[in-house]
Amino acid sequence: MSAVSTSSRSNRKPKGEGHSRRGEILAAAERIFVEFGYEGATIRKIAEEVGLSSTALYMHFADKGEILQEICRVAFEELIASTENLASEDGPPEVRLRGMIDAYVDFGFANPNAYRLIYLTRPVEARDGAQTLAQELGFNVFVAFEAVVAETVASGRMSGEPRAIAQSIWAAAHGVVSLIITKTYFPWADRQLVVDTTLDAVFTGLLKP
Repeated sequence: MSAVSTSSRSNRKPKGEGHSRRGEILAAAERIFVEFGYEGATIRKIAEEVGLSSTALYMHFADKGEILQEICRVAFEELIASTENLASEDGPPEVRLRGMIDAYVDFGFANPNAYRLIYLTRPVEARDGAQTLAQELGFNVFVAFEAVVAETVASGRMSGEPRAIAQSIWAAAHGVVSLIITKTYFPWADRQLVVDTTLDAVFTGLLKP
């Protein structure tokens, strides 16, 4: 980190480039939160990563809690939009349901740092409002998913309590994503094959002929 810090200080960006600066700050903060944890991440580390002074960074965000909240908000907005679009499509509910959980998995792999922060960060590290925000937005994702599970049950293609079914499918998907993005040293088979094998088994067990 010292090499990055030295380079960053010597390459401070001039004023007038602030339009994209927030995005740079958020991307750098994601990496630093994951590497150092919430307690170990500091405004100074984040600022140096993007070539800013701490004072300049405070012009964009009040503190690191606000940065973490923004990371959660941006990531969840993307996931919520994808989930709602899939939920409103035409077609059998079980097909939409599979599309929604596939999109959730794809989101996790495409945004591993944000996924870790949202779903794998300990409560003590996600305080200052980030945990509450993640809970609220994450609940919106789950509600949309649960509604399509209820449709699938109502259509006769599944039987059981919709919330329990939705949570079971989500748990399976989360397990695959969290293991693969955190245990990178493990000799995984083809990633998509692992995902499909897991979810195919879950849906085969839940769906009626």
